[in-house]
Amino acid sequence: MRTIVRYVLGGMLAMGLSGSGYGQATDSAAKTVLLWPNGAPGAQGVGDEDRPSLTVYLPAGGNATKTGVVIAPGGGYQHLSMVKEGEDVARWLNQRGVAAFVLKYRLGTKYHYPAELEDAQRAIRMVRANAAEYGVAEDHVGMWGFSAGGHLTAMAGTHFDAGRPDASDAVDRKGSRPDFLILGYPVITLEEPYLHRGSLKYLLGDEPDPELARSLSNELQVTKETPPAFLFATTDDQTVPVMNSVMFYAALVKAGVPAEMHLFQHGAHGAGLAASNPALSVWPDLVAKWMRERGYMAASQ
Repeated sequence: MRTIVRYVLGGMLAMGLSGSGYGQATDSAAKTVLLWPNGAPGAQGVGDEDRPSLTVYLPAGGNATKTGVVIAPGGGYQHLSMVKEGEDVARWLNQRGVAAFVLKYRLGTKYHYPAELEDAQRAIRMVRANAAEYGVAEDHVGMWGFSAGGHLTAMAGTHFDAGRPDASDAVDRKGSRPDFLILGYPVITLEEPYLHRGSLKYLLGDEPDPELARSLSNELQVTKETPPAFLFATTDDQTVPVMNSVMFYAALVKAGVPAEMHLFQHGAHGAGLAASNPALSVWPDLVAKWMRERGYMAASQ
């Protein structure tokens, strides 16, 4: 039996569902906001799993570069690693003067595409629409995803629009293109031979349309408009083949998009920031270096 848990974050009442596959980020300095206060498009209920949200983490010492990062935790589109690939990453960014927004997106146990992409696009738009409140510049909004959250991040970077200037909702007037992408051991393709079958199933269902799967295989959708990207993966990842990262990197290079990739020989899938793994723990430092070089993190951080 699942228990509804209510908790106050930053003065706002939020709701979590324990035992549901969704994690919680409980931090007195954070607040959780619904992406659609009046209900998400296509919502099938009013439970926690029907209510995509952002948990907002703002740096205590200011945001010199006015950068914000939407974080998409992984979990194969069937659950969310909200701490290791969510809250921990948000705190890491805050410690370096960057605003962070952990995305709780709808999952394939109940929702299939396009719900997940709609949630990611809405998250980017929402950060831009509230940029002044969050201390973020509208052209400094990136996205960081892990595993299936990496697929969602790459999908947001290859499927975006400029917003609708005539929309009655101020959020919908904003563009959904991330300004940069950070991809940790990402799922990229939905086609053989390198697909992650669980992500395909939970995103598109038991009998996915091959043409739709091809259109959401992000290595095939890269153009010169795709945002600059940083990729990290391990060669012996037994869950998501490393070729996912290699193919996306190759597509970025071919399109002339600035890209950086770091492949480590050994390391299990789902490492997060890898603080306890000496062989991989350097990778967040490489992210920070890349962000500084691109003006998304202050040199002193």
